[in-house]
Amino acid sequence: MPLAVYVLGLSIFAQGTSELMLAGLLPEMAADLGVSVPRAGLLISAFAMGMLVGAPVLAVVTLRWPRRTALLTFLAVFALSHVVGALTTDYATLFATRVAGAFVYAGFWAVAAGSVVGLVPAGSRGRAMSVLAGGLTLATVLGLSLGTVIGQHLGWRAAFWAVTAMTLLAGAGVLATIPGAGPRAAGGGEAGSGGARLGAELRAMARPRLWLAYATTALTTGALLASFSYLSPMLVTTTGLAPAWVPAVLALYGLGALTGITIGGRTADARPFPTLFAGVTGLVATSVALALSASVPVLAVVLILLLGGFGFATNPALNTRVFAVAPDAPTLAAAGNVAAFNVGITAGPWLGGLAIDAGLGYPSVSWLGAAIGVAALGAVALAARLHRTEAGVAGPEPAGTGEVRSAV
Repeated sequence: MPLAVYVLGLSIFAQGTSELMLAGLLPEMAADLGVSVPRAGLLISAFAMGMLVGAPVLAVVTLRWPRRTALLTFLAVFALSHVVGALTTDYATLFATRVAGAFVYAGFWAVAAGSVVGLVPAGSRGRAMSVLAGGLTLATVLGLSLGTVIGQHLGWRAAFWAVTAMTLLAGAGVLATIPGAGPRAAGGGEAGSGGARLGAELRAMARPRLWLAYATTALTTGALLASFSYLSPMLVTTTGLAPAWVPAVLALYGLGALTGITIGGRTADARPFPTLFAGVTGLVATSVALALSASVPVLAVVLILLLGGFGFATNPALNTRVFAVAPDAPTLAAAGNVAAFNVGITAGPWLGGLAIDAGLGYPSVSWLGAAIGVAALGAVALAARLHRTEAGVAGPEPAGTGEVRSAV
């Protein structure tokens, strides 16, 4: 496996740490900025908003840029956004930096995915993509808890500086390992065929089943993020844990996520719908149990481990599903799914914040997550029915091409 593939995976780790770490820093950030915890939680939604727009826009805008130029540009803007965020005392400015950083992070995902596919033989592409996506899983396991520890002991701004340093190191690695010449095109084709390929991908995006797959991604992600985004204040306020224990519990969540995505990755290709049914059903059941048991420390900790496991077990199937439905639109199908993940990441914390502001308490966000999860089950059931109907007429659809992004 080329060194460049691992460099890109570590670059995703650096940026993914920023994406995830705010869940463990909300109380400190709210106190420092003079805002409520739910309003601080909107900074998580701000990041998702940037990724929602950035993935499809930058996938097209940078179509003819050399890969190394695009990747370095995205990393430079991402680092600058964190410098400004670490220095500002204004909530609105910090909000804007989160949107800007996420916008280019989404672009990095799109270009990095094309880069790793181009760097390895066809028979090694699945492994290369797993290394890239593994950067975000590693951020869930290590980055989230380390960012929380740094924020609690040195202040949340120190966590932003740490992300800046990791991003600059990633940039040095990209500069040293990614080839500098040669424009890229959608789907990995030659630059001169970019316009024709883009037109073909746009036509493929009109398929209703693709948009149903996007809806499933958004609902499943929203169900998880409604609960996940407020775990830190819930553990302190409702469960009664000391703040020093929060990073350890979030690390358990990351361990559950790593286990879930590993199991889901082994079953998604052969059994996509059973994988989705099992994962979403487990997510709903765990959310209900967490809402009922949030005040019992032992139960809450175990359920948070399971929340990460069931939530991430669906991720490989959510990713490969869009490639099965639209195999002739790999670039925009992937970008659209990144956007769908971030619809859920945006909506989950926002709806959870509304519930908390209404005085319903932190356990209410788990009830909300369960309700969104039930809607996700409905989307999975409809997609499975349509698949069985069309498979009976046209035969089985092509297998997915693998995971492009592992989102929370």
